[in-house]
Amino acid sequence: MNVARAAAELAVRPRTVAIGTFDGVHLGHRAVVRAAVDAGRSSDLTPTVVTFHPHPRTVLGHRVELLATLERRLELLADAGVEDVLVVEFSSEIADLEPEEFAQQYLLGIGAQGVVAGTGFRFGRQRAGDLELLRRLGLDARQVPLVEGVSSTRIRQLAHAGDVDGAARLLGRPLEVEGKVVSGDQRGGALGFPTANLAVDPDVLVPGFGIYAGAAGERRAAISIGVNPHYGGTERRVEAYLLDWTGDLYGERIVLELWRRLRDERAFGSEAELVDQIARDVEETRAARSPV
Repeated sequence: MNVARAAAELAVRPRTVAIGTFDGVHLGHRAVVRAAVDAGRSSDLTPTVVTFHPHPRTVLGHRVELLATLERRLELLADAGVEDVLVVEFSSEIADLEPEEFAQQYLLGIGAQGVVAGTGFRFGRQRAGDLELLRRLGLDARQVPLVEGVSSTRIRQLAHAGDVDGAARLLGRPLEVEGKVVSGDQRGGALGFPTANLAVDPDVLVPGFGIYAGAAGERRAAISIGVNPHYGGTERRVEAYLLDWTGDLYGERIVLELWRRLRDERAFGSEAELVDQIARDVEETRAARSPV
């Protein structure tokens, strides 16, 4: 998949464009993207996504917990069959563009013939632009209905509650947490279960505290999210023990899938009790299955 950061980086060619932020690429977002991909393939148009980074609401002064990093969002869009993506760097200047000007620069300017968007999509200065305006500009603009019960807000609620099954049903894939492996306290190795300690982008959602069974790529992973109360911790940590793995992961990016919430984190009466519980967590992780 080709990723452009400016409209001029994309060749002007006939395109069908899905437009939106698509944070998390959940089932509702996938419905919009699939409409563009299907329309493109049936009409010999290049399936294209125009998306925004950072999230427009953050530029307008609101806190948003992202469901995925931009890197992960692009991977998910590629998996959905998108050929080209234009990432528009959202700013106050972009927000102030008149809708016609935005359409000329970022849609007509790359050759869009068809545009699809979710219900309620608005764009341009004071959110005055809509699909009807795009039709007046000569584009075949279509609305894709909302997928009932699916929203980024609801997925965030489920993730904070540790409901990985519920979140997975709305995402169409397992709930994830992503980060770069950094050095930790090295306690896991001393206990016989060396963990990868993840530094997570502060703008990206981290699911509720607890111990989870999941996976990192092809490897099963027992995952701890919390403050490590057995050792009196206060700082949130995301740590993963990759089953049957040895090697150096420092500096690597890891995407963890959360398949099942096993238990709350807690302090134990002794280190031996902690080790016994981790061993049970590992065996449950070995037997776990993806929720979707």
